[in-house]
Amino acid sequence: MTDPTLLELSRWQFAVTAMYHFLFVPLTLGLSVLIAIMESVYVMTGRAVWRDMTRFWGTLFGINFAMGVATGITMEFQFGTNWAYYSHYVGDIFGVPLAMEGLMAFFLEATFIGLFFFGWDKLSRLQHLVVTWLVAIGSNLSALWILIANAWMQNPVGAKFNPDTMRMELQSIGEVIFNPVAQSKFVHTVSAGYVTGALFVLAISAWFLLKGRHTEFARRSATVAASFGLAAALSVVVLGDESGYTANQTQKMKIAAMESMWHTEPAPAPFVLFGIPDTAHRTTHDQIKVPWMLGLIATRSTDKEVLGIYELVDIARQRIENGIPAYSALQQLRADPQDSAARAVLEARAGDLGYALLLRRYVADPAQATPAQIEEAAWGTVPSVGYLFWTFRIMVSLGFFFILLFAYGFYQAARRRCDAQPWFLRLALWSLPLPWIAAELGWFVAEHGRQPWAIEGVLPTFLAVSPIPASNVALSLAGFILFYSTLAVVEVYLLRKYIRLGPALAAPSAAA
Repeated sequence: MTDPTLLELSRWQFAVTAMYHFLFVPLTLGLSVLIAIMESVYVMTGRAVWRDMTRFWGTLFGINFAMGVATGITMEFQFGTNWAYYSHYVGDIFGVPLAMEGLMAFFLEATFIGLFFFGWDKLSRLQHLVVTWLVAIGSNLSALWILIANAWMQNPVGAKFNPDTMRMELQSIGEVIFNPVAQSKFVHTVSAGYVTGALFVLAISAWFLLKGRHTEFARRSATVAASFGLAAALSVVVLGDESGYTANQTQKMKIAAMESMWHTEPAPAPFVLFGIPDTAHRTTHDQIKVPWMLGLIATRSTDKEVLGIYELVDIARQRIENGIPAYSALQQLRADPQDSAARAVLEARAGDLGYALLLRRYVADPAQATPAQIEEAAWGTVPSVGYLFWTFRIMVSLGFFFILLFAYGFYQAARRRCDAQPWFLRLALWSLPLPWIAAELGWFVAEHGRQPWAIEGVLPTFLAVSPIPASNVALSLAGFILFYSTLAVVEVYLLRKYIRLGPALAAPSAAA
């Protein structure tokens, strides 16, 4: 059985590297599209101020892109070092979108970002604009393939377990690519990146306006950011609703835990606006509910139930009991691959084999599990309710705040009064960290909400970890924290340096 310390350290290491990496990803996604929009205006109007905007925000984009690459490369190696059995078990499927990301997206983005910076005097306006849009497309394609891989972990479609190779094998690449979870995660995550880029531009523009520097540049940048940000913020909320519906189809326990809903309520289920989850007594105190809201989001109906935690634990218990014969049949097949009876049992119950594997945390042979161990394994399918409940609500609250912030900014920009309200400029400036907080909380909900699974319903997390000394993981974790923290400090230093320098606006540009 897996060393608990090794498991926790391995999870912490991947979580830390992923969270650090995701500090850079949303800004890359958002700025890439914003600078493409700005350069499009420059090509259409010929006004030099828009070229200056493109180059200034493009410089900040380049700094962030470099840091994102540096922090992202190491993550893929961790699948082989810290999660070796995971790589062996599902590498045939999981490796495909990762390879496609490198071939179709990263190489495209990395190639054209060089042309973006060094091609200003060598390419025509239209040619350079095409390069800029290709950089933006490459950034978004990169996110698409990574999210396809991640979505397969949440909803493993298009694959089948092969008892002869003891691995999951790809059956349909089309099902993997068009996984409904991938579609909803992509549009939701990319929209969140657009919000991050827009608020970054709005906040820095607000700082320029408060200082009375580069005002024409800042007004135009703020106008683009407010307009783009409002559309993106509205998209995040709408597409988040779609994510909730998709999650209820594929990860019902995640929804129940996010809502701290211990028992199934009559349809349509209410949304808990506020409550105090009590995991010790498995209840939620002082609830304030919005009638019907959860039922409409999660089921798109008024008559379908959203299952509660207790009911889902009952289902998990049944699937564990149903999976035990599948596990026993697998052991028989390993001893005698020609055992047709065992193969028939395994094929009939293969869908519940992963649930039987949950028992390996408590007993070497799941067939010898006691009722108490089965019960413990069933309740082990419940993630940390309190953490999910509050992180989800903070994330949603920030989402609505962004809508209000951008809506007011758009209103002021439409009236050409971006700098007329100093309080709004200060609010925009001090709101700069909030999109990153929302994005990190969103990833926490998505990833922590599927525990105890590395692959939902297929492979428990504790079985996926590499059998290496825990001390090695602790040492590398400390190294990653030190190195990544240094990169974060370097990024902030470089961004502050170039922001303080400001855009190099010549007199004709300023008057344009």
